[in-house]
Amino acid sequence: MNYWLFKSEPSVFSFEALKAKGKAGTQWDGVRNYAARNNMKAMQIGDLGFFYHSNEGLDIVGIAEVCALAHPDTTTDDPRWECVDIRAFKDVPKPVTLEQVKANPKLAEMALVRLGRLSVQPVTPAEWKEVCRMAELNPAP
Repeated sequence: MNYWLFKSEPSVFSFEALKAKGKAGTQWDGVRNYAARNNMKAMQIGDLGFFYHSNEGLDIVGIAEVCALAHPDTTTDDPRWECVDIRAFKDVPKPVTLEQVKANPKLAEMALVRLGRLSVQPVTPAEWKEVCRMAELNPAP
């Protein structure tokens, strides 16, 4: 299993909105960055990702699950852009702020710290475990 981080402004699409989509989930569309697109192309069904509220909140608030492999993004006719489908997996008991992530030496190399603008990011197993600890969440699915 691989781990990821999905960023979204809560006023545009929040974790609550993802939960409202139910088991079917929704496509993670509109991504127009090659690195983020390539991350989605590497995803497998069942992979988990932190759901991060960007610009407003600046915190990890939930966990999403990849429920469909990369496919054409229906919000564009440009065949270069693909997306995956995700669904809400679970809330985190204690949201983890960007400030807390940046203050944790174990997370100094995390993409969230180094590549702040990247909307879909990889998370290493060690980073996953540490953020789950901070969120008071069992790191195992």
